[in-house]
Amino acid sequence: MSEVDDSVAPADPSEATAKLLSMFRLAPEEPLRTTEDVFVGRTVGPETPRVYGGQVLAQSAIAASRTVAEDRPIHSLHGYFLRPGDVTQPITFGVERMRDGRSFSARRIHAYQEGRVILSCLASFQVPQPGLEHQERMPEGVPAPEQLPSPRQLLADVDDPRARRIAFGRPFDLRYVSEPIFLAPAGAREASTAVWFRTFGRLPDDPVIHRAAIAYASDYTPIEPILRRHGKSWTEPGLAAATLDHAIWWHREARADEWLLYTQHSPNASGSRGLACGRIFDRTGRLIATTTQEAMIRLPE
Repeated sequence: MSEVDDSVAPADPSEATAKLLSMFRLAPEEPLRTTEDVFVGRTVGPETPRVYGGQVLAQSAIAASRTVAEDRPIHSLHGYFLRPGDVTQPITFGVERMRDGRSFSARRIHAYQEGRVILSCLASFQVPQPGLEHQERMPEGVPAPEQLPSPRQLLADVDDPRARRIAFGRPFDLRYVSEPIFLAPAGAREASTAVWFRTFGRLPDDPVIHRAAIAYASDYTPIEPILRRHGKSWTEPGLAAATLDHAIWWHREARADEWLLYTQHSPNASGSRGLACGRIFDRTGRLIATTTQEAMIRLPE
């Protein structure tokens, strides 16, 4: 968790939603000597000195969706983070139309900055079809988000730039069911985390926007169950953590401006890497999405 300029922290929550939507507006660009569809996006009101991973995942999903018929929503996205992104530079998205079948479409997306790939993704789209259906159940006894404090309430009086970034720099309202590890380790060493999230403001009705917003938020907390299991916090001296890859499967439609429960657990950490798996539910208990993420986590010996 690196320091950022406090001026990027929006005083008005609706401003954060406006900035999120601004990042989702990708400009088409005429490709040069390529058959790819090309789009350009930017970072608006950066959360960190480097491009936040969830942002470029969401933008990749939007870029790929622009090349597919509207009746084929994105159902999976697998991305590898290859280089850190610079928040001061635009991001160019090249989308390769790998396949368009009767039911499925596949796209490869590369996100570039200054000619170098920072993220490589594969995305799949499908015409909605009936079939077998089951899902894992939503955990029982989880406090409602209205009963939980927001990071703004928890950290508003903490004089620390990292706390200000968490409290005021995000376009999502996160309510922790688990004990937060913003500035100090949790009491229990459990390899799990649960948070409620939604955007601060209302989003358009476009399903592409809501799926992209869910992808955006899904990168916030998967590293936390790994740290919690080992009694660490984001302020651990010498901690170096970065997402290596991230995958998300969307199962059902949901609005990202309504409360969603994100449960995560870490089945393994080894070789300076940690793995986390997540489930995203709506308030009625429907399983909306599943995620997996592997991260590099290094600590001084």
